[in-house]
Amino acid sequence: MSTTATPTQRAPRAPKQEFETQASGFRPIKKDRDPSGVKVFEIPIGGGIICKIKSEVAVFDRNSGKVRTIRYCPGEPSIFKEEQSIHSRREHVIFRNGMLMVQEDQPNLAAFLELHPDNRENGGGLFRLVDNTRNVEQEVESEFLVHDAVSLVRAKDSDEILSVAVSLGIDITQRMIDIRRELLKEAKARPAGFIQMFDDPRVKVRSAIIQANDFQIILSKPDGVYWFDSGKLILSVPAGQDPTDIMVRFCLTEKGVNVYEEIVARLEKLS
Repeated sequence: MSTTATPTQRAPRAPKQEFETQASGFRPIKKDRDPSGVKVFEIPIGGGIICKIKSEVAVFDRNSGKVRTIRYCPGEPSIFKEEQSIHSRREHVIFRNGMLMVQEDQPNLAAFLELHPDNRENGGGLFRLVDNTRNVEQEVESEFLVHDAVSLVRAKDSDEILSVAVSLGIDITQRMIDIRRELLKEAKARPAGFIQMFDDPRVKVRSAIIQANDFQIILSKPDGVYWFDSGKLILSVPAGQDPTDIMVRFCLTEKGVNVYEEIVARLEKLS
């Protein structure tokens, strides 16, 4: 009996799972490179339209422990005068509108500027290297911080949201979606401070104190904070200071714990 496959028969296909397993093992190869190689030096203050700096100066060379003369000669591989040709030609180093772009094929100019005594890295006060890497890192970190702050507005429960909203002076009688919208504005404007508010015990206490005033549980006056119903003094307020701030600090002390618990208990009866 023949075992030859008929034209209608097909060879078995490889299991799909096997392909997916092999494909999932691929990892992209990251190439670290500087796409431009350009270094930018700037004069942050002053400089005018055109500013020339000394193209031949004496500097201390840490490698040799000696004072050596450096100068900018475009055709020379070294910036040290004694290593340059007797026919080397010195050129001016010019900042235009406070900026000087050093191309990748100008390593001698870059080295000259990096060792120059007027460079802020060397204690000078005229120019500095613009650190684009640091600027990008700061921008990314700032974006991440805003993202984290915005995420809290969605993730946190209503009680925490309302506590922060009250502490920020946001009207909590409006719809919750409107409260969150106002919190989003705060999160984007001041992300770091906004994030800290959710871990700050003073925020919750401040919220309770503000609402206790609104619901006439306590009465804040310039000279002190009183129980609204009895008129009994809870805490004296020094002249010129904010009663709410003083009350918040008091409630966070061991002496003020009982007062804070009583305020919270009365607020819970109203809810």
